[in-house]
Amino acid sequence: MRLAMLIMTLVSVALLFLLTQASANTDFFARHYFWLVGLNVALGLAMAAVIGVQLYRLWRDHREQIFGARLKFRLMLMLALMALVPGALIYAVSVQFVTRSIESWFDVKVEGALDAGLNLGRATLDTLANDLAQKTRAASAQIQDAPDASVSLTLERIREQVGADDVILWSTNGQAVASVGESRFKITPDRPSGTQLRQARQQGWASFIEGLEDADEQGTGKARIRVLVQVAPGGLGLMLEPRVLQVIKLIPPTLVSNALAVETAYREYQERALGREGLRTMYIGTLTLSLFLAVFGAVLLAALLGNQLGRPLLMLARGVSDVAAGDLSPKPTLQGSDELDGLTRSFALMTQQLSDARAALDKTMLQVH
Repeated sequence: MRLAMLIMTLVSVALLFLLTQASANTDFFARHYFWLVGLNVALGLAMAAVIGVQLYRLWRDHREQIFGARLKFRLMLMLALMALVPGALIYAVSVQFVTRSIESWFDVKVEGALDAGLNLGRATLDTLANDLAQKTRAASAQIQDAPDASVSLTLERIREQVGADDVILWSTNGQAVASVGESRFKITPDRPSGTQLRQARQQGWASFIEGLEDADEQGTGKARIRVLVQVAPGGLGLMLEPRVLQVIKLIPPTLVSNALAVETAYREYQERALGREGLRTMYIGTLTLSLFLAVFGAVLLAALLGNQLGRPLLMLARGVSDVAAGDLSPKPTLQGSDELDGLTRSFALMTQQLSDARAALDKTMLQVH
């Protein structure tokens, strides 16, 4: 029983440790949590079976009126209550703490602040895009009558006016007429998609925010604002076709990093909010399982201590009964170091002395006769 209890204790501690690690690690939880719960439940059932065997033996001893059965039952009950009462108190406090902590993670004010921050970031980017689009539309009139030979100078002037990083004038067939800025030295300039061109032709202009998904936490990357403005041809020539003015401006890295941080926090908050009930159930289940294993272990310990305490008392009771019946034969002893084991040795010595005294008395009586 000692070996079984030691093995169960070590295994239960190891499984509970792994269970808490699974609760804190989402990936580990997803892979192994239910296996760990199953192993803990199996261990708890094994402990319950051992306790059931001990209780059956105790009931059998009580029915047969074996000395020490009531004492062992009282010892088991007291030790079990000593573990159950503080364990239940700690369990109740822990459940309340976990429940309120989880609820505090999903406070309405926190959700509102994250939602407001996300909307503020989007509104800031939309404002930058709209402002750049308005400036580009106003400046596009400068190239309506500009000849192709001097259009580059006009584009450079527009780039300085709107504070852009790249300006390209596209023809109807998708060829770059002229470009200034970063695309000047590129063989294949950054061309807009067909959908973007169609939207610009239908509305006369269009703005797009691109590259946010490719930026890192520091905001480095190609996050930019692309503005397309359809430029009507100047003059009255029927052969002239409208062109598209493209303006690209990089978004400041600080703004990108802040917007990504808010978006990431909002996404993680929503993911955790969806799993709030599962998270609460997981933690409360872990606490409940820990309480059951602790109570089962305490009952097993109580049974073990009850046997250790009841064994010397049972030996003393049988010895006293034998002495009262006149049986002074050598009595069994326990070689432990505690007081009850020493009491069995003292009783055995006393019985031996009584036996020796009786033998001496019987010898004396024979000599007298």
